[in-house]
Amino acid sequence: MSEVFYPKKMPTLALRGVCVFPNMLTHFDVERPQSIAAIDEAMKNNQTLFLIAQRDVQQNDPSFDVLCELGTVARIKQVLRVPGDVVRVLVEGEYRGKITQPIQESPYLYAYVDQVPEEPYKSSAAKAEALARQALDLFEEFIELSPRSLQETLSKVLGMTDVGYIADFIGQYASFHYLEKQKILEQLHPVKRLQLAVKMLAKELEVVRLQSELQEKTQSSVNSGQRDYFLREQMQLIRRELGDEDDEDEPETYRAKIRELHLPTDTEEKLLKEVQRLAKQPVGSSEASLLRNYLDTCLELPWNVKTKERVDLKAARRILDEDHYGLEQVKKRILEMLAVKKLAPNMPSTILCLVGPPGVGKTSVAISIARCLGRNLARISLGGVHDEADIRGHRKTYIGAMPGRILSGVLQAKSSNPLMLLDEIDKMGADYRGDPSAALLEVLDSEQNATFRDHYLEVPFDLSDCMFITTANTTDTIPRPLLDRMEIIELGSYTDEEKLRIAKGHLLPKQREKHGIARDQLRITDGAIREIIACYTRESGVRSLERELAQICRKTAMQLVAPDAPDRVRVTESNLEQFLGIRKYLPDHLPERDVVGLVTGLAWTSVGGETLEVEVNVVDGSGKLELTGNLGDVMKESASAALSYIRSRTAQYGIDPTFYKTKDIHVHFPANAIPKDGPSAGVTICTAMVSALTGAYVRRDIAMTGEISIRGRVLPIGGLKEKTMAALRHGVKTVIIPEDNEKDLEEIDPNVRRALNFITVRHADSVIEAALDFSHCIKSGEQIEQVQPTMPIRREKKSKRTIRQ
Repeated sequence: MSEVFYPKKMPTLALRGVCVFPNMLTHFDVERPQSIAAIDEAMKNNQTLFLIAQRDVQQNDPSFDVLCELGTVARIKQVLRVPGDVVRVLVEGEYRGKITQPIQESPYLYAYVDQVPEEPYKSSAAKAEALARQALDLFEEFIELSPRSLQETLSKVLGMTDVGYIADFIGQYASFHYLEKQKILEQLHPVKRLQLAVKMLAKELEVVRLQSELQEKTQSSVNSGQRDYFLREQMQLIRRELGDEDDEDEPETYRAKIRELHLPTDTEEKLLKEVQRLAKQPVGSSEASLLRNYLDTCLELPWNVKTKERVDLKAARRILDEDHYGLEQVKKRILEMLAVKKLAPNMPSTILCLVGPPGVGKTSVAISIARCLGRNLARISLGGVHDEADIRGHRKTYIGAMPGRILSGVLQAKSSNPLMLLDEIDKMGADYRGDPSAALLEVLDSEQNATFRDHYLEVPFDLSDCMFITTANTTDTIPRPLLDRMEIIELGSYTDEEKLRIAKGHLLPKQREKHGIARDQLRITDGAIREIIACYTRESGVRSLERELAQICRKTAMQLVAPDAPDRVRVTESNLEQFLGIRKYLPDHLPERDVVGLVTGLAWTSVGGETLEVEVNVVDGSGKLELTGNLGDVMKESASAALSYIRSRTAQYGIDPTFYKTKDIHVHFPANAIPKDGPSAGVTICTAMVSALTGAYVRRDIAMTGEISIRGRVLPIGGLKEKTMAALRHGVKTVIIPEDNEKDLEEIDPNVRRALNFITVRHADSVIEAALDFSHCIKSGEQIEQVQPTMPIRREKKSKRTIRQ
């Protein structure tokens, strides 16, 4: 027979937010007089009382109406009175119960309580066992994530198989809401109770996981913040110990400096905004360092600092003459620019581009202009620049960002109206990072550069007061829009006489001083300097000449410090090889007599003018035209044009009309290692062909230059100044030039004009008439006299320069 339970009278304690389960040991605090009275009554009898949760926790004097349906009969294990009229009670639940009949509500709740038994179930069912395992696994994970220490509690339930006990255990110790726990208490079927507990535990576990993640993140942030705060406090203490000024006044210091500059409104607002951002940054942060560097750069710029410009034409002429010999056209153009600036000081300066071969003084001319005007000089080398950011700068958000080369030059000059020298502008490149020449379009445009924006600065800077001068070796590689913004001033090659004057007046005194040699200790004769120019250097400028003079000074210094040192050293043509070694270039000389098929042409190279001989042989064959000597396409076309013209003049010159079928013509240019190209050798090739075909002798003291058309017209050429100097060095007496180049004779050195006889021609017939001697023609079949090539022997490696005819 099943056991029969009868209702028992016992004190009842209403719990707020707490549930007590059977067979579970727990404690709680009570402070309401009604609850304390119920505990006192229970302690007088058998220490048993009925614990039941109230639905509304806000009720301080609960009645039976606000109590839940089921509760737990528990036995009091311990009562502890703590300060503040609070009683701490330790109880152990015994069984579920419910109130069958209330007895009283004051001074404490008292009622008949009847035991509520569990519903029967099969404890050996596989479903129950699986559910129990799942519940224990979830509860174990819950304990690991729970902030409370429940590891000892877990050991009490690990060996249990009673699903009802496991469900009550989870309900007691899990952090469910008390009404959720009440649902578990009121479920009398053990398996269903455990299912309900597992469902609630899975949901609670998700909440606990999220709570744990958030707590870890918060703790990590707090730890990092505490560490930063600690380090900053340490830094502040170190600064105070070292006597450094406090950073608290830094933003106000920046504001005061910005206002003192009296910048444009937009610029001032931008900088003050950056100061405000700096004030909000933590001390020592990377953002604060970035803003500090930005503000320092902006404040260092010479916003309103200008040098007083001096426009004195007499002083400018004196400075230019002191620094440079010759270059009359360049000096004249510079003085014209200064005259305009004196009359119209507010007009934007003309942007000059000095173009010429290396070593002719382009950079030094720009430096002299800065001296003339009294402006600070900022030299910016653009050779090899291929990133647009080099001109405009990088945005300040990038690590290591800095202003571009233009604003860096302004910083270097320390004034807002410097003379900015953009050196080697023809050697800029372009790649995937941008085209720096496109960025220069704004810089070199007087209509736009008043509001130049550097990417780093982010505010406009006025470049309209800057004077820009650029240098280049050639204009071929400069983009057309950029070239259009500049006025080209060409600096040609120096003549031998100019090099002599430069060496005596500038280079030799400079090298004497550099090597510590007094003027009377080293004397170099004019003949020795001319010998150095002709036989040791082949250049447009004077750099190699200066190096050779430096070598003489070094050898002289060795002699002056020797034990048997002489009082002075004198360098002449006869002892020059003792200082410089054997001659690198042999002097040019004319052939000993007039010959057939050998004509002297004139060529322009990057290092000045040169003579270039053309040799032609005519032999029996099938009409082939062979061209040798490392020739370019343009020169080959000139040979074809000359041949076409000769075929149209066979009757006039007594040439066999079928020569182009029965003769092979070989045109050769000596010095095969040097590439040669250009159209100006046309008349030279034509004259050599006619001489070889007719047997007429070529005058050995004549040289020529000019482009030829298929109808015999002689067209103009360039580089006449350098070519005529080469003719004079070669010993030529007469030079044939196109008639259209007659105007260029004014630019030729006066010494060259006096020494040479110029013949201007419009047609190739005039060239042939002047250069060939038809009175002594070699008859067909006779041996043509062979002569040695008269090109100078070069004691050097294969040259990379190109000769342009």
